[in-house]
Amino acid sequence: MVHFTKAMELSLRIHLFTAFVSCIKVYAQVVQPAKHPGLQVLATASHYWPLDAVDGIHELWDQIGNRPGYVNGSNINIVEGMVNKGIYLNGDNGGTFLHFGNYQNSCISDPTLCGPEGITFSFFWKNHEAESRFAVASGGKVISNGFSVYTNPFVGYVEFYTRGNNHRWKVNIKVPGPYWTHILFTWTKKDGLKVYINGTFIAGDTEGGSVTEYYGDPYPDLVIGTGNDRAYGHYVTGAFDEFVIWERALPPKEILLYYSAAIGQAMVSATTPRASKEDTSTAPTVRATEVSLPVVISQHEEVQSSQDSQSMPVLGFLKGLPNRTIPHNTANNLTQAFLKSVEEVLSSPGLPEQSTPVVSGLIETVDRVMEHMVTNLEPSLNSLISLGGTSFVADYSLMKFPQNYNLPHYRFPMQGKSYISVPGEAFTMQSQTTIVGLFYHNMHNYYKEISPVKTRINEAADFKDHKIQVASCLISLKVEPSPALSVNLSGAPLIKIVLTHVLTKEQQEQVLNQSNKVFLYCAFLDYSSNEGIWSNEGCVRSDGNMTYSVCLCNHLTNFAILMQVVPLKLTTGHRVALSTIGYVGCSISIFCLAITLVTFAVLSSVSTIRNQRYHIHANLSFAILVAEILLLISARFDPGTLPCKVMAVLLHFFFLSAFAWMLVEGLHLYSMVVKVFGSEGSKHFYYYGIGWGSPLVICVVSMTSALDSYGEVDNCWLSLKNGAIWAFVAPALFVIVVNIGILISVTRIISRISGESYKVHGDANAVKLTAKAVAVLLPILGISWIFGVLAVNTHSLPFLYIFAVFNSLQGFFVFLFHCLLNSEVRAAFKHKTKVWSLTSSSIRNINVKPFNSDIMNGNKEGVTPTKMNTWDKSTNSANRIDLSAV
Repeated sequence: MVHFTKAMELSLRIHLFTAFVSCIKVYAQVVQPAKHPGLQVLATASHYWPLDAVDGIHELWDQIGNRPGYVNGSNINIVEGMVNKGIYLNGDNGGTFLHFGNYQNSCISDPTLCGPEGITFSFFWKNHEAESRFAVASGGKVISNGFSVYTNPFVGYVEFYTRGNNHRWKVNIKVPGPYWTHILFTWTKKDGLKVYINGTFIAGDTEGGSVTEYYGDPYPDLVIGTGNDRAYGHYVTGAFDEFVIWERALPPKEILLYYSAAIGQAMVSATTPRASKEDTSTAPTVRATEVSLPVVISQHEEVQSSQDSQSMPVLGFLKGLPNRTIPHNTANNLTQAFLKSVEEVLSSPGLPEQSTPVVSGLIETVDRVMEHMVTNLEPSLNSLISLGGTSFVADYSLMKFPQNYNLPHYRFPMQGKSYISVPGEAFTMQSQTTIVGLFYHNMHNYYKEISPVKTRINEAADFKDHKIQVASCLISLKVEPSPALSVNLSGAPLIKIVLTHVLTKEQQEQVLNQSNKVFLYCAFLDYSSNEGIWSNEGCVRSDGNMTYSVCLCNHLTNFAILMQVVPLKLTTGHRVALSTIGYVGCSISIFCLAITLVTFAVLSSVSTIRNQRYHIHANLSFAILVAEILLLISARFDPGTLPCKVMAVLLHFFFLSAFAWMLVEGLHLYSMVVKVFGSEGSKHFYYYGIGWGSPLVICVVSMTSALDSYGEVDNCWLSLKNGAIWAFVAPALFVIVVNIGILISVTRIISRISGESYKVHGDANAVKLTAKAVAVLLPILGISWIFGVLAVNTHSLPFLYIFAVFNSLQGFFVFLFHCLLNSEVRAAFKHKTKVWSLTSSSIRNINVKPFNSDIMNGNKEGVTPTKMNTWDKSTNSANRIDLSAV
């Protein structure tokens, strides 16, 4: 599958490049690229290590000076460099550094031997330190004896020192971040130390302060990645590329020429004029999206480079780009045509579902092509050049500013809620400045599910089982030379990115669900590896809510907001406590409900227990009893098995039946107390239809439409993912709402009756009577289930515990209030006990005084009750009986 995806990516890129090269032939004259003067500067170097031609990554070779070197350690990787490939050193996991040989008695080892010409060091550095450390141990010395580059938690330093006359030249620099930074410094006895960052002069030290006699390293080794004291106590984590030494101090013009060639501002293929010690030729070994410096390599390496070129279609594409200045109209046409080609690739039916590598590659390609376009825009003296527009793929802006241009602030896009801005103090403007802005419209749709372990976001890796999604459009900004930004994310100046969240309906539901915790990350695509990997290094989310985010970053690239939704989970202690409450409460309820049913059965011959109200109590008790027994048994079955499915169906039916009989309890109470309607017989059949019939219909419909939703996920219950749970939740919520209304109505009537009783009889317990009535009615009406709704929506522990206690003990409360403490049941039990006592004593022909409930029901002595008059038919007595439990 991986090979198929890569092959698909390759074919799509070929399609894109072929289409764009065709557009170039129409809109521009393609000429052979001219020799870049920066390459001639490189040809005059004394030593040149490209750091990409590494034999087994354990041997280094100087392409010009022909000096061997080696890699110490194994925690290294060949990565995409600023030019061609680069070397990544993982110093956090072992002693890994690059050793370039011993330069004793040379200008490199001893600056006093340099002569008046001086010396120049140059390299690209991408710093990947997890966090800055103190003093020299923060990064180690990168260039050894006589020259050093190192960092502490606040600032970086370039030092040049001579032991002979005890002098030190020192310049502060900004600590490089996780992006390629070009560092070049020169030294002469006359002018001292000068440091250039990304081709621009930063600072210098012409005088040089005196130091102690023993200052400096006594060792002549030349290393990258550690200090040069042969103790090698700390090792740098970062990537390096293009290490070059000139045994002369380069002037500013040559430095800018070299830097321009190194970053690919002009795509050239030239032969260096410098002769080598062996038969050599020049071949431009280029990466997928950048043009490298031509290097002097052997015939074997040239063949290898040619093979690499064939495997990377971008090479031919970049060679086809015009390398001269492009008129404004031509550049506009080329840009539109190129973005149209990108649109065709994205809409291609051959684009695979898992298209993340393809899209990441396309984004990088678009960025690089746009950088090439703005670099070659036809300049205008002392005025800026701008090119902007919109397409299906992205809004774009290309701007070229002349040297010393006054730019107080830059924002892209100029309008809209989503934008990226650079403060004016970050621009150096000491040379020509180019800016490329891209706001992609639909690229975020191709990043559907991102594995946290495949990102460089440490916070997301803590929840590795929960995928990450892109929650905003992608926005990109490239400024050359790079702006001077604060290394500290709490400092200034920093890049500000404001992005409005673009959420699907499903994502919005996840965000609104209060049982989820939502993490939002300010992230960017890091292309230091072979493909774009999401990272948040050097970025922080400073403000925002669930509709937008404000990010502060200390570097520029492609940015987006990533969202990770993590369901909140209870701690093990709370889960054990709630589970224990449930098991104990259900066991008590099962025991009490069994006693309740036996009691109702034994006392069924007593007329007061034969009435409709106790039939409803008995059916409710039976439904709850079976449901709770099944609930305890279901924990023994594994999800996905047939017994678990059967259990899930039975649980659904009996819990629905319990709610249905709670509704019947409410309706019967309403008909007896609030509004008397219908005959007892007709209501009896309706009640059974509601109590057992409606749950059966709902279960049959649910099983017919979604049988796979039973017992398939975590337990023997309905699935929460596909909406099947609503087959239980919706009826339950309906019953709760109806019964709350009935409870309010009944409570008002009880309060009114209690108030009248107080006026007539002087009974001062009206409030107490009302409270007792509510307590008695709550178990049979199921109002306590409202705590379950509150627990789910607020994820509040108090509501979870209240819900667990009250609902696991619902059967106990039914037994307590409607059996054990019920005056009618107790009277019936006394009557039944008296009858049993008389029967066991064999007392015959004794006229037993009729039970008072018979009188209350209007049955005369000696008259056998009919079927109809076994039900309580008196409205007045009904009111009195319903209140008698209190």
